Order: sequence, then C-alpha cells, then structure tokens
Amino acid sequence: MFKSSFIRRATLALLDLLCFVAIFFASFVISEYFSESSVRLYSATSYLLTGSIFGGTLFLCRLITSVYTNVWRYANSKAYITMVFSDAVGGVAAIIISHALDGYSLYMGVWQSLSIVAVFCLVTLTLRFGYQQFYRHFNLNLDYLNKIGVAIVGAGQVGTLLAEELKYNVNSHYRPICFIDKRADKIGGKISDLKVYKEDANIISKIKDLPVQEIFIALPNIDGKTASELLEFYSQTGCKVKLYDFPINQVEDEESSKRVLRDFKIEDLLFRNALKIRDSGMDKYYRGKTILVTGGGGSIGSEICRQIAKRRPKKLIILDIYENNAYDIQQELARRYKDKLDLAVEIASVRECERIDAIVDYYRPQIIFHAAAHKHVPLMEHSGCEAIKNNVFGTYNVANAAEKYGVEKFILISTDKAVNPTNIMGASKRLCEMVVQCRTDSDTSFACVRFGNVLGSNGSVIPLFRSQIEKGGPVTITDKRIIRYFMTIPEATQLVMEAGFMAGSGELFVLDMGKPVKILDLAESMIRLSGYTPYKDIDIVEVGLRPGEKLYEELLIKTEVLDKTDNNLIFIERDRPFTRKEVEDKLVILKNAVADSKTAICSCIIKKAMKAVVPTYHDPEEVNCKADESEEMKTTNEAGETVNS
Repeated sequence: MFKSSFIRRATLALLDLLCFVAIFFASFVISEYFSESSVRLYSATSYLLTGSIFGGTLFLCRLITSVYTNVWRYANSKAYITMVFSDAVGGVAAIIISHALDGYSLYMGVWQSLSIVAVFCLVTLTLRFGYQQFYRHFNLNLDYLNKIGVAIVGAGQVGTLLAEELKYNVNSHYRPICFIDKRADKIGGKISDLKVYKEDANIISKIKDLPVQEIFIALPNIDGKTASELLEFYSQTGCKVKLYDFPINQVEDEESSKRVLRDFKIEDLLFRNALKIRDSGMDKYYRGKTILVTGGGGSIGSEICRQIAKRRPKKLIILDIYENNAYDIQQELARRYKDKLDLAVEIASVRECERIDAIVDYYRPQIIFHAAAHKHVPLMEHSGCEAIKNNVFGTYNVANAAEKYGVEKFILISTDKAVNPTNIMGASKRLCEMVVQCRTDSDTSFACVRFGNVLGSNGSVIPLFRSQIEKGGPVTITDKRIIRYFMTIPEATQLVMEAGFMAGSGELFVLDMGKPVKILDLAESMIRLSGYTPYKDIDIVEVGLRPGEKLYEELLIKTEVLDKTDNNLIFIERDRPFTRKEVEDKLVILKNAVADSKTAICSCIIKKAMKAVVPTYHDPEEVNCKADESEEMKTTNEAGETVNS
C-alpha cells in the first residue's frame, strides 16, 4: 500500500517536473527569439541557476503543502486552491531569491518570472482537472445503472461529499438518486446533478416512487434524539437506513477522524451525545511505564490494555484467570503492534496471594489497573462466597502486593452498584473501595473509579436482547420501570485512565454517565434497529426483578461532598474513608463467614456478614418500594419525552 502510494506521488511529481522544464525552456526560446542580439546572450550557468531556483522553490512549496498526497481523481476545490496558493508562494520566493543573487546576472525579469509560474500552475491544474473528469466519465458506465439507488438525507457539505464519493468511486456499490433536506433555499434545486426534495410528510411516498433501496443519513453533529427520530421516520419507506458518521466506538482512534457508512447501532440512540474525551497529558504519563492490568482479558480490562498499548508503555502485563480471553487480547495486540510492544501474559487468580506476590515482584509494575472481579448480580447473589473471595480478598491481595513492591499507583475499577448496594456483588465492590481508600498513609497512590453499565460488555443486557431478537422474541425485561446508566467501553476506559493519571491518594472518582436510560426504551430501540416493530413483530415481556436487583442505580452516596476535577466528566467523592484497623476488622468477619460457608450452597451466612460490614447494604425490597421517590427515577420520568417512544 505504501509502495503504491509512493510510486503514484513520484510519478505525478516527475510529470510536473517535465512540464516545468518544457515551459521554462519554451520561455527561454521565445525570449531569445524576440530579444535584440545585443542582450540575447546569457550564460548557460545563469540559465540553469535560474531554472533551478524556480523549480526548487515551486516543488518545495508543493511538498510542504502536501499537494502530492492528494488523490486527484477524488480531489475537491480545496485541493486545487491549495496548489494555486503553493505555486504563488513558491513563485514569489523564487523572485526574491533571484534578486538577492543579482550579482550572478540571473535570467528573466519579474513579469516573465510570474508568467512562467502562472503558466506552469495553469497547465498542471488543467491536466489534473482533465484527468479527474475523464476518470469520472469513464466510470459512469452502464454498470452504474445496476448499482443500489440511495437517497441522501442532508444536502450540506457532508452529504455532498458522500454523493461525490458514491458517484465517482469505481468500487462503490451505490448510485445517489436524490437529496432530502429541510432548507428552503435548497429544495427544488440541484446539487451534484441530484435533485433536492423537501423533508416532510410527503417524502415517504415520494421515495417509494423513486428507484431508492437505501437511505443514508449524512448530517453533521447528529445527536441521539435526532438519530432515533430519523431512523423511525425513514424506516416507514421500507428502505434500509444507514448512517454516514464517525465510528461509534473509536473516540480516540486515528480512524475516528474519517466518516464511514455504517448501520445504526444502539449507541447512536442513547438519548445523548457521545462523551468527548480530551487527552490531558495521559500519553506522556503512561509512556515508558511498566503497567499491569488484572482481569486484562475482560471487557473493561482488555480495552484498558488497548488504550495503554497506544501510549507506548515500557511493558504491558495482562493478568487473567481465564486463558481464552487473555489469549485473544494477546493475539490482537501482537498483530497490531508486533515487536513495538513489550507484552507479557500471566494466567493467575487474584485469590492466590503467593502467586500475585510473585508476579508483582518479578515485573515490578509502576501502575496497576485492578479490573478482575465477579460482576454478575444474580449469580453472585447465589454464590456470594465466591464474590467475597474473588472481589474483596482478591483486591486485598493485589493491593498488599502493590504496597509491598513499591507500585506507584493502584487504580480499582468499581461500579455504581457499590452505592447503597442491594446485592452481594454490589456490597463486595463497596468493600473493595474500602480496602483501597483506607491506605491514605501508603507510599503507593490508591484510587477507585466508579461508573455504571458498559454497552456490549460480557453479560450485559445488549447481547441478551440481540440474541432474543434474532430468535424472533420475545424480549424479556425484569421490570418496565427499571433504569440504568450506560457508557461505551472506550468512553469508560479512557475516563478510567484519565482518573488514574489524576489520582493522588484515596480518591473515589465518579464518572459522569449522562442521564440514566430506561431499559424498556433500550429494548424498543434495539427492536427497531433490527427492522421490526415493538409489540407487533416482537413482543416485550416483563418477567420480574431478579434476586438482589433494584430498579435504579446511583453513582453517588448522597450524604457526601462531590468535588470537581479538571475534566468535567470526572468528579471526586470525598467520603470519610475507614481506617486500616476498621477495614481489617471487617475482613475478619468476612473470613469467618467464608469459612462457615464452605459446605453451604445458599448465601445466607454471607448476606448476614455483609450487612454487618457494609452499613449502606439494604434488602432490595426496602429500596424498590421507594424507587419512585428517588432523584434518578424522577429525572428519567421527567425526561421521558426525550427518549424513544
């Protein structure tokens, strides 16, 4: 690919050079022919030096302004204007240099110099424009009529560029039929030889009369509410509706700067704009460091590994108990970075204190991201003993190893379910926060980052709904009133990394998850995305809350103070941490409960111990009966008109 691009640029530059030599030589011949013999004689040295100065400055300016990086068969007006500007600057620079070297009796006066530059620019522009038109005409063949007809919603710059690409790209499978827009000054006119129709109630029947099979939404800065409305509106045509936008899950990827044609995703319909992550020095902070990620094969852990790998660490260590997940992310990173990333994988359980000690001692990481945890609420409600051993004592083991071997920072990944928990999993994560927060006197900086549900993560509701829709339904939800906070995996992990960058000691960072979303709205949107009508094609059935589940989640403990950070998406909860002694006493109670539960199948003993050590732990019935009075539920109900119906 690189070799082909280099050959194309070199060939174009060589053709331009031949044009310049021909024009310069023609100018010399003409001026010599019409000049008097007494002033006609110029030395070969003067002639060659003048040509070298003009050729050198013109081509240098074209290189600086990236003229030769353009693919001219797709070039727009900006590319042509850039070339004119480049040649103008190069010509002026050449004249200045020529006059500065006047002692060498350089060839040509100012007007003749400007004429040569103008002719050179005009000739090369004409050649490029002619090539572009020939290419377009050549590719508008009979096969063009057999391509898929599309209507483009949005007759602005974004839509126009898309139409040009579809019309003249030989690899395109589409042919644009028309534009659709709301602006009165465009309706009825033509843009790129395509008629612009008005977006109103009649456009649905109009599209059905046109040879349109698909509809592309090409609008700048489209938000979730608009995207949802447009999808529902244009789905009435029976055409497939696609979005011409940036990749949804690449908030910091180099590819995210380029729009792509893609299907709608549930992230597009989240009733809010995607969070914009700013880089506040993270690259510099993480570069050159040895970093360990526990649970590195999981949904969050693997994305943290991807984000770290981009920042060129000295070494990245992936630790996970599940070898298949660890293998997958290892192979992905190895393929992408090859020998540019020093990568190690350790299969280990955070429950095993000696094993964790050995790993931390061997690699001596400077930063640890602790993402290893059991997170499935109903399963942990039944197997509470495992949640305690893995989540609480696993965190305790890794935190102790971090202190013992001089780790600079330890970042715990927590959850909104740790706030006023109603289940063992949430209570166990609250205990993890206590284990970390009590170490304010440590040389290691400890911090927690708390956020809500992550779209598409393992065990989340999105894969479940998708599977149920593929099977024809019904889609099952536990309660039609239930609400949750959502964030994409890249959004969450980058905010986690920024919080880690900002962490001092003992902070509990809370990520702004936007507004909570009704799971019912989420289910309805996913059904529409799949081309079906909720309750008509696929039903939605309420099956009742699961053990330990509450109707809403909270990100903050209401009685505590919330501080701002430099990032308006990250806050610090300043609750009073427990002392080490208090936390150790709690752990003793849990150790005894785990010992007493060795032969027990249910989690009764664990629940009793949890209520003794987590003051905010309540039975779900206590919380759910007052759910409608909560701020989260009121906010969601008041904003009901802003979500999909």
